[in-house]
Amino acid sequence: MQLNGSQIVVECLKEQGVDTVFGYPGGAILNIYDELYKHQNEITHILTSHEQGASHAADGYARATGKVGVCMATSGPGATNLVTGIATAYMDSVPMVAITANVTNQLLGKDSFQEVDIAGVTMPITKHSFIVKDIKKLAGTIRRAFAIAATGRPGPVLVDITKDVTAAKTEYKKVVPKLINRVTETIREEDIEKAVSMIKASKKPMVFVGGGAVISGASRELAEFVEKVDAPVTDTLMGKGAFNGEHKYYVGMLGMHGTKAANLSVTDCDLLVTIGARFSDRVTGNAKKFANKAKILHIDVDPAEVNKNIHVNASIIGDCKAVLEILNSKLEQQNHSAWVNEVMEKKEKFPLTYPEDRLTGPYVIEKIHEITGGDAIITTDVGQHQMWAAQYFKYQKPRTFLSSGGLGTMGYGLGASIGAQVGMPEKRVFNIAGDGCFRMNMNEIATATRYNIPIIQVILNNHVLGMVRQWQTLFYEKRYSQTILEDKVDFVKVAEAMGAKAYRITKREEVEPVLREVLSLKEPVLIDCVIDPDEKVWPMVAPGAAIGEVFTEEDLKKKESGK
Repeated sequence: MQLNGSQIVVECLKEQGVDTVFGYPGGAILNIYDELYKHQNEITHILTSHEQGASHAADGYARATGKVGVCMATSGPGATNLVTGIATAYMDSVPMVAITANVTNQLLGKDSFQEVDIAGVTMPITKHSFIVKDIKKLAGTIRRAFAIAATGRPGPVLVDITKDVTAAKTEYKKVVPKLINRVTETIREEDIEKAVSMIKASKKPMVFVGGGAVISGASRELAEFVEKVDAPVTDTLMGKGAFNGEHKYYVGMLGMHGTKAANLSVTDCDLLVTIGARFSDRVTGNAKKFANKAKILHIDVDPAEVNKNIHVNASIIGDCKAVLEILNSKLEQQNHSAWVNEVMEKKEKFPLTYPEDRLTGPYVIEKIHEITGGDAIITTDVGQHQMWAAQYFKYQKPRTFLSSGGLGTMGYGLGASIGAQVGMPEKRVFNIAGDGCFRMNMNEIATATRYNIPIIQVILNNHVLGMVRQWQTLFYEKRYSQTILEDKVDFVKVAEAMGAKAYRITKREEVEPVLREVLSLKEPVLIDCVIDPDEKVWPMVAPGAAIGEVFTEEDLKKKESGK
């Protein structure tokens, strides 16, 4: 049948099973929006307050559901406003398709009104960027975009379409998408055998879990693997929930703000089995001193990550779930009770602690976990509140912690929470933000109220840029350059002005009743929690130090007093 370009875009979205699009219209993309209007009973469009909010919402939708997220924007500034969200998705391997429209073919390259080479701009931060200038290539390009976004190591793909292509006509025939197969052809028998022999020879193994285990849906296989290897478990920020955070063998997160038990145990282990993690600098600390006593086995779908940041002794390239299934079938039950007991003693000796005489971020997070029973999706922005959310909420399932890990995007969480709530309507979704982050995209509260999306926005409000201030306190002799946010902004009034219900909390005893009340509501809510500006995230590894040099506030005080 003959269809115009806009009709083909919508039909291709329907082919791919897309039920929700996040975006913002404009002149160049009007033809597509006109077609979306005609199909609003089949594809829901969420109009965000800013294009960046649309890209973060598509990202949050993808992380929470495992589907490909979709966002749209018009040419020029509309397209460039998506860039931060696209880069965020790229760094964290999130499947997303961003569809933009550009000026007509004859106006390309002439500095036309709202013209930007968005395919060129996004080339370094996408798996692939397309510009479609021929109507006959449109359907095939969109189909390729979705396949690329979801295949292997997922990531964002951009499809830019000139406006004349959205109006031109060509023959369209529906195509049923092929199933995306797991990457298994790269799994070599000799690599499996070497891994099994390394595990059998180990006396002090640790299992280190990253985001790849979440993406591949490997939780069940991972739990079986941990039981067979009989090893303690640590994870990255992106790996949260792949392994049950309430399991007795879980020792907490690894790295700059990881637990002492995790950092010291990885420093002491003789084998580090790394599953779907990329050895980020925030995890390894001083790379030359990372896990120096250990042999490292690296399981990852992306061969480019092997030996990129840390030299490893062996690797298996392939889908994490598939690799673990094979390893589980070949491994005999191991026994490392002495080592496990040693690590558990560290876990008991070095618990996470926080002041109990005042309202703090950790207390709020713990109360959210307690009252929800851990059955919630947590999104975050970036900074101290992000680390507290990672430390004090015990993630039992994958796809329940959504955070910008690689790019560290302030302003990510609110849009992501909207996307997650739309994608998982049966779940309660909390966005944990600092006041500095919340300011960046707080206009998306208006999006939540427009559609009555019942997110719960929690602000840990210390009136400073908390993590930057923490560094200024510890490493810059308390020179607080541009990190104090003492002004007259009232977030409760801001939220109420945008149509949301809002609360302010200043005392510990107010937390539980407010949380219980908001959980009984089905509408957007903001909770402004006022905390001390000098609360810090502990433990910590100083920049450039080895993770074995992790220190707490008590350690710092002892060092300063010369004890």
